[in-house]
Amino acid sequence: MAKDSPSTTQQPSLIGLDSASLPVVAIIGRPNVGKSTLFNRILGTRNAIVDDTPGVTRDRLFAECVYQRYRFHIIDTGGLDLSAQEGMVGLIRQQSQLAIEEADILLVIMDGRAGLTPLDMEIVNLLRSITKPIFFAINKLDSSKSDALLADFYQLGQNTLYPISAEQGIGVDELLEAFLPLIPQDTSDDILEEAPKIALVGRPNVGKSTLLNTILGEERVVVSDIPGTTRDPVDSQVTYKGKPYLFTDTAGIRRRGKIDRGIEGYSVARTLRALGRSDLGVFLLDGVEGVTEQDAKIAGLLIRQGRGCVLLINKWDLRKHETEAQHGYLEELNRRFPFFSFVPTLFGSALQSDSLSHLFKKIDQVMKAFSTRVPTAQLNQFLQQALIANPLATRRGNSSRSVFMTQVATKPPTIALFVGKSVEVKPAYLRYLENQLRLAFGFEGTPLRVLVRKK
Repeated sequence: MAKDSPSTTQQPSLIGLDSASLPVVAIIGRPNVGKSTLFNRILGTRNAIVDDTPGVTRDRLFAECVYQRYRFHIIDTGGLDLSAQEGMVGLIRQQSQLAIEEADILLVIMDGRAGLTPLDMEIVNLLRSITKPIFFAINKLDSSKSDALLADFYQLGQNTLYPISAEQGIGVDELLEAFLPLIPQDTSDDILEEAPKIALVGRPNVGKSTLLNTILGEERVVVSDIPGTTRDPVDSQVTYKGKPYLFTDTAGIRRRGKIDRGIEGYSVARTLRALGRSDLGVFLLDGVEGVTEQDAKIAGLLIRQGRGCVLLINKWDLRKHETEAQHGYLEELNRRFPFFSFVPTLFGSALQSDSLSHLFKKIDQVMKAFSTRVPTAQLNQFLQQALIANPLATRRGNSSRSVFMTQVATKPPTIALFVGKSVEVKPAYLRYLENQLRLAFGFEGTPLRVLVRKK
């Protein structure tokens, strides 16, 4: 690992590339200087929410970036305010400092239009004792007339400054080409095992971020009693008993009428997108507060998205001494979620690591069912038994013997039922087939789609 800043005369050495741990590049700076815009620009996607309001980014956002044949992790951080000790700003400051500690390379971003501020100088003074490669980028310089604004920043005593416009993409390639020589090229062509993608979903303040921190064994995301603390979906790679997983912490979903336009609206939209690209959702409910109408709507959303699901009743450590409490809660779930009977339910606490073995066991079982493909021969043997027990309705007395089925997709399992023109398949019969398929082949925790097709 390099020990000298690029502004010094000594040339930094290469950062070691470990297949298990990629080099980490952290973007830091005071609030509202364009860190998230640069993060999105480097990735080529809109992973982080961008808004003119300071303090939008709260957690450390991790992403893997591939540029040419260079591969590294990049971190977006919340605005660094060294004077903040308490409240949300203090929590954001802690996350930024953690990013500085775990990074191999630091990109310090400043606002060229605002000029050099006292807070910028405080951040620079903080970094003087850090022996890591540090690159100073002056953002929001998007025209030749902005060159005069750069002069103010030479007070920092750095030999090289990088004028950029993260929004327009100006100067970003030059910044990348400055620090990429410190990262060895990745020449491996190995295909890594695809990790199951798991979204942590639920209402605000049910413990999603706490659960992610417990899984990771560190304070990766900000946890606060204030509902709506999480805004950006936060992806985190996890290896449990040698198997890879990708967890996404998402913003809590409130009732539509209570969602504010702007930042919260963006957060909820990104939660829905994160759920759409996931394989399954760990759906957290509040064990103390009980099941709400909004929980039922989120459950319906999981069904419509076609995602697998594991239900985790959180905060159960506060009720574990109540006899018959689990029985009553399960009855309430069955009443509120009659369409969720196939979903496994766990009672536990996001704060307690001993709940994780049960959670990962259920995740593996649901992922297996979500990816299951049943051979056509077995499906049609099953179908003949189902038809004997409950024949299909036909018009004009025509036989339904020519009916057959085959699986056409996985994730979720999707089965096509081919019938003759005279055969009527009513919704009640499809529900019967779905229930019988679950009894015969499992499909625990995954939606199951049965499509009717005419021959």
